Amino acid sequence: MFGGIETGGTKTVCAVGIDGAVEHRTQFPTGDDPVALADRCAQFFAHRSVRAIGIGTFGPCDPDPGSPHYGHILATPKPGWSDVDLLGLLAPRLRTPLAMTTDVTAAALGEQRYGAGRGMSNLVYLTIGTGVGGGAVVDGRILHGATHPEMGHTRIPVLAQGGVCPYHGDCFEGLASGPAMAAREGRPGSEIADDDPAWDLEAEIVAAGLHAITCMLSPQCIIVGGGVGSRTALHTRLPALVERSLAGYVPTPLIVVPGLGSDAGVIGALTLAQDHNQG
Repeated sequence: MFGGIETGGTKTVCAVGIDGAVEHRTQFPTGDDPVALADRCAQFFAHRSVRAIGIGTFGPCDPDPGSPHYGHILATPKPGWSDVDLLGLLAPRLRTPLAMTTDVTAAALGEQRYGAGRGMSNLVYLTIGTGVGGGAVVDGRILHGATHPEMGHTRIPVLAQGGVCPYHGDCFEGLASGPAMAAREGRPGSEIADDDPAWDLEAEIVAAGLHAITCMLSPQCIIVGGGVGSRTALHTRLPALVERSLAGYVPTPLIVVPGLGSDAGVIGALTLAQDHNQG
């Protein structure tokens, strides 16, 4: 058996499983106390034997095992978490081999092995909700660089005013996230019907982001999830918009909802652990 931990901005999920199947799980609020979170994770794994544990965390973080800051959360707006050594808190409590990446990169891995991207070697997982984040699998391997992809903070055409990103204003996240849509429309996306014209602009913004991702990474598939990203209102509009935007210059990737639903991240964390164990 293997362990998986998905630490999202709102909730944390701990699980035990193998080969994409979750056998046992629990979830609890992530909160603003990293030590308390590490203790809750340790309680879950205390009487469960696992060969390795994979961690998919909210970012930004340092996922490079060769870095002196490997496993640290970096400059996050989440209270209590900037510069926290998450891996350093978990390692002495869990006492098993650990591997770490972002939650969206873990989700990309989970979807590539067991979900909507099964059988594909190149894909992107994009979540659109409170923020916008993306992870990629390239030639069958998760993509890291100096840190990890930050697709939500790419610059796209400014198709709407009043971007809400605290760092970049009108970046992809600043224009397409749930808070951005709520600021434009005066109500959250959950209260906006699929046939409301508000989704026309949201889809145009997201399509611009998918155009950029397609041209940079050439994925076979882009899996779009999250509270906003999973909406039928978006998915009925996006394929034609992206195809029109790319204008036949490069192939339009398949654009789909997550096959693993909300479990993509934790199943990806389990898969990360299994891969780590196999070397």
